[in-house]
Order: sequence, then structure tokens, then C-alpha cells
Amino acid sequence: MGFNVMGEFAALITAFLWAGTSIFFTFAGKQIGSQVLNRVRLTLAVLLLSLTHWFVIGNPFPIDASPERWLWLGLSGLIGLVIGDALLFRSFILIGHRIAMLIMSLVPAISTIFAWLLLGETLLFTQILGIGLTIFGVALVVTDCKNKTPTQINLKDHWLGLLLAFGGAVGQAVGLIYAKKGLVDNYSALSGVLIRMISAMLIVWILALFTKQVKKTFIQLKNHPDAIKFITAGAISGPFLGVWLSLIAVQSSKVGIASTLMALTPIFHLPIGKYLLKEKITIQAILGTVVAMVGIAIIFIC
Repeated sequence: MGFNVMGEFAALITAFLWAGTSIFFTFAGKQIGSQVLNRVRLTLAVLLLSLTHWFVIGNPFPIDASPERWLWLGLSGLIGLVIGDALLFRSFILIGHRIAMLIMSLVPAISTIFAWLLLGETLLFTQILGIGLTIFGVALVVTDCKNKTPTQINLKDHWLGLLLAFGGAVGQAVGLIYAKKGLVDNYSALSGVLIRMISAMLIVWILALFTKQVKKTFIQLKNHPDAIKFITAGAISGPFLGVWLSLIAVQSSKVGIASTLMALTPIFHLPIGKYLLKEKITIQAILGTVVAMVGIAIIFIC
């Protein structure tokens, strides 16, 4: 394949961790709201990553990073973790989780195009076929979920929601591209994700300061102590381990392949939904899983 298989494996683990993270953050978000959740989860992730960076690298912050790395990884955090997530969360409200996640499955295709345009990466036809099958399988699974969106949707809001979801997908794809540019010369993925998280955390708290939302954050946490437990669990599995492994994936593999495997989060929702949430698993969901696994097999073989 020309790239270390560790990248593909890290991407798969990332998808699994993000599936669990979505459960924890859903429980927390229902209690304190998505904006408070985003600020707190980024803060906890920075604390965890700083301690890990101190233990592994020898200092709590990547002081050896050049201004150019800070620029690319900071842009990655801004576009992927701040703007991209904000657009995605808003699209959930307008068009529902099912349609928004379906559009987010376009991230591999979008990131492949950007990698071709910006990084000069190429993909074999068989790899493109594998990516296509994986996306199709993910789409089958996601579209099989029950639609919790209200039956009556304003046409303007519907199209705005689609546009926002697509913007979220573009944000994630571009964030991966900028992250890869910031990780050149085998730069530490741990240092890279810490820079990315610090940048995003500073931005969301500065925005909270200007919009007078800082006090609200602490009031919400005080009123909902159980949410802290869910955020902590989610921060460990998502912004901490998940994002760290995602950067290892894009550093060790082609962006299109890594982002395709990371897009399998809905697939991992099957066992979580069946055994934790007691959801019914349909034939369409099983078929989607099989198709996605075939796509992954093709990617690995190539």
C-alpha cells in the first residue's frame, strides 16, 4: 500500500471511540446544551492531553513547534473543531441527526478531492471503489435510523440545514488536510493534537467571553453535576484518544483512506444501539454493515 497499516488501524479505533463519545455527549448535551458541552469538553481534553504530553514528551506543551506548525494545526482546530462542529450541531436542529450524518459521510470524498488538489495525493481505482462502497454502506445504515425530525419542516430551514451539514463535512475534511500539513516530517501526533485542541479551546472561550456566556457555563455545570461525568468519559474517548488517533491515522495513511475508515462511526452504533439502547437491527442495517466491510477489505487489500 505504500503506507503503514497502523494508520488504517488507528482510523478504525477512532471510529469506534467516536461512536461511544456520541453517546456520552448526547446524555450531557441534553442537560447543559451543546455550546457549554463544547467548551467544557475541549478544556478537559486540553488538560488530559497536556498531562500526557508532559509524561511522554517531557513538557506540558509543544514548545518546540514552529510558527508554521501552529498556523496549520491552529487552522485545523478552527475549521474542524470550532466552525465545522458548530455547523453540524445547528444542522441537527434543522434537519435531524439522520440526514445530517448521511451528508457527513461525504467527508472521505471531500477530503480525497482536497488531498488531490492540495497535497498531490493519488488513489488507485480499486481504492476509490473501496471508498465508494464504504460510503454507500454507511449511508444504508444511517438512513435506516428512525427519523426524529418533525414531520413538518420549513423548506427554507430544510435547505439551510442541508447546507450547514455539508459545511460541517467540508470543515472536517479541510481540518484533516491542514492537520496533515502541520504534521509533516513525522512530527508528533500527540503534540499536533494538543496544538489543535489548544487553538480550538482558546477560540470558543474567547467567543464565550465576548458573548457573555462564561458565567452560564459554570451555572449549568453546577446545576447538572451528572453531566460532568458524561463529559469526562466523552472527553477521554473523543477529543483525547479519538482525535489523537485520528491525527496518527492521517499522518500514517492517505487522507481519503483514513477519513473513510473514520467515517464508519455509524456502523459501530449498531452494537451500541442493540445492546445499550435496545434498538431493533434491521436487514438494511445488516446489509449496510456488510457493504461497508467489503469496502474496507478492498481498501486494505490495495
